[in-house]
Amino acid sequence: MKHTVVILIAAMVLSSCSKPKQKRYQASSPDGNIEVDFNVNNQGEPFYLVAFNNKAIVDTSYLGFDFVNVKSIKDNFKIINSTASTFNETWRMPWGEQEDVVNHYNELRVELEETSELNRKVNLVFKVYNDGIGFRYEFPEQPNFKEALIAEEQTEFNLTEDYKTFWIPGDWEIYEHLYSTTKLSEIDAISKRNHPNLAQTHIPNNAVNTPVTMVGEDGTHLSFHEAALVDYSGMTLEVDTENLNLKSVLVGSENTKHKVKRKVPFHTPWRTLQIAENAPELIESKLIINLNEPNKLEDISWFTPMKYTGVWWEMHLGKSTWDLASGKHGATTENVKKYIDFSAKNNIGGVLVEGWNTGWSEEEGGFDFVTPYPDYNLDEVTRYANEKGVEIIMHHETYGGVDTYIKQQDSAYALMKSLGIHTVKSGYVFTLSPKGEYHHGQFMVNHHNNSAINGAKYQVAINAHEPIKATGLRRTYPNIISREGLRGQEFNAWAEDGGNPPEHLPIVAFTRMLAGPIDYTPGIFNIKFDKYKPNNQVNTTLAQQLALYVVIYSPVQMAADLLEHYEANPKALQFIKDVGVDWQQTKVLNGEVGDFVTIARQERDTGNWFVGGITDENARTITVDFSFLNDTETYQATIYKDGENAHWNDNPLDLDVETVNVTKDSKLTLNLAKGGGFAISLMK
Repeated sequence: MKHTVVILIAAMVLSSCSKPKQKRYQASSPDGNIEVDFNVNNQGEPFYLVAFNNKAIVDTSYLGFDFVNVKSIKDNFKIINSTASTFNETWRMPWGEQEDVVNHYNELRVELEETSELNRKVNLVFKVYNDGIGFRYEFPEQPNFKEALIAEEQTEFNLTEDYKTFWIPGDWEIYEHLYSTTKLSEIDAISKRNHPNLAQTHIPNNAVNTPVTMVGEDGTHLSFHEAALVDYSGMTLEVDTENLNLKSVLVGSENTKHKVKRKVPFHTPWRTLQIAENAPELIESKLIINLNEPNKLEDISWFTPMKYTGVWWEMHLGKSTWDLASGKHGATTENVKKYIDFSAKNNIGGVLVEGWNTGWSEEEGGFDFVTPYPDYNLDEVTRYANEKGVEIIMHHETYGGVDTYIKQQDSAYALMKSLGIHTVKSGYVFTLSPKGEYHHGQFMVNHHNNSAINGAKYQVAINAHEPIKATGLRRTYPNIISREGLRGQEFNAWAEDGGNPPEHLPIVAFTRMLAGPIDYTPGIFNIKFDKYKPNNQVNTTLAQQLALYVVIYSPVQMAADLLEHYEANPKALQFIKDVGVDWQQTKVLNGEVGDFVTIARQERDTGNWFVGGITDENARTITVDFSFLNDTETYQATIYKDGENAHWNDNPLDLDVETVNVTKDSKLTLNLAKGGGFAISLMK
């Protein structure tokens, strides 16, 4: 049930003879710990400040826009009106990390008008929550401003401390970089150009991608991002290392001088700052998703969160291939049926099939998203899967040919609907066509959002790889179920730099995961790839691979390894069979950015709990306090933990499993190996 309360607190109307610089325009969080101040200076330049626990964290920061062939909007403003209000509702996630979400904020809306001859108008809207702030620009309908060709958005975050920062470069093409950990003043994104393991990069500024997370000397945690990215360009943040200033740099296009083209009226995405006293509060924050509009889809019951296997990892290992001509084609009717049988037997709801359609070889003339290879009987496979109670997950790889995909998308979605297939994994590797567009510019933002809207018409849910960043639009369109948007598990199979280091995921949990669900494809049991790729491996223990099903959230979670590796280790497979994917509530029990994290999630419907904990390259001892459990229940806890001699490189498969009974008064101390972790199932 949804509860909404809207209260108008005040409306302040100022005449043209007022002196706005002498008046204070302010909004505070409901708990009073975060305060935002807004004003214009003597030159009419709009600015804002942010304080947390009575300490300035964002000093005087200016706001504005540069346009193509039109004077910039940055000064000569007067404040003509301001209103303040509060809003409090509880809304329900159809699927997600928790069922009920509180959306409670105080709002400040300030209306500005130029004193120059154009008299252009722009509104600044601030929403202040207990877990951070969001603000955006709104351009109302007006006689002297009909179309905006935005050359650059001049949004500043002027920081007051040289924060410890966890960042990847502001790449216009990919998010698949390893995270760096430096002081803010030491960020050097330009040096990350032309990485040998990346298909393409474009990093024109010393900028970082968002979310970018920072930790202060007093333990204050900040994370900068954006919400509700619609019909706009993705934002990176340029770093002034000397003045500790961040400034928006929008992703552009080689085809136009402007980076964003919008008809007036319009509004920008929300610029967001999550603020917390500790690291676990960052993960528990719902700021990003709350800043999005409510669900616009009448029905989402056709999508069911699920675990899935798939014809995928075997290609990355070289056991099989995507294309038919190699003679090692993986997506055959016979092979896929094996995955269907395994999934049906092991409480796994889906099977992803990559390489099913024609076009994987250059000589085939491009992808056809409705025509299977001759050794893959699409009708028979879907019939067999339906008989076994397993859903096929479609795969649409474009190789960057977005123009071709747009032309075929309706036919491809219609085929899926006719077969009863409700989930697609899309991919956009390599340089885009149309030429000159970047993966994170306005063109691709619109493509991804339009794909979701179009997909809903055909009851298709989308898991995008090489995507635009997640910005909480899963609230508005719940068929946006997951996405990649980070350096994923496949880098362990083919990267030349040693794969993802043990610190990678303890950073990801506090950075990329703040934006939304991640299709990381966990569950690799064969840590060393000696049979296929002796120079590559996964840089975690087996216990950590199990923990990822709880730590790294997605409503679709892959059991990514080869079937024979699961069949050879039924003891560890049991956790994958048991673990949930859709959650009633989530508790972050402990954690430090880049070091370790422990998360507990309660499964919807069953009420069972699952706990996962991971660490970086350092061994550590973690105490799990079970006070989150129900007062009256006793749970059987099955604990999957690093063995005494476990080590991510030297002995990754050392796994101990034990069963004990626990209640809310119980505590459990666990030793995590270097690169290790633990997973716990708690059954009533």
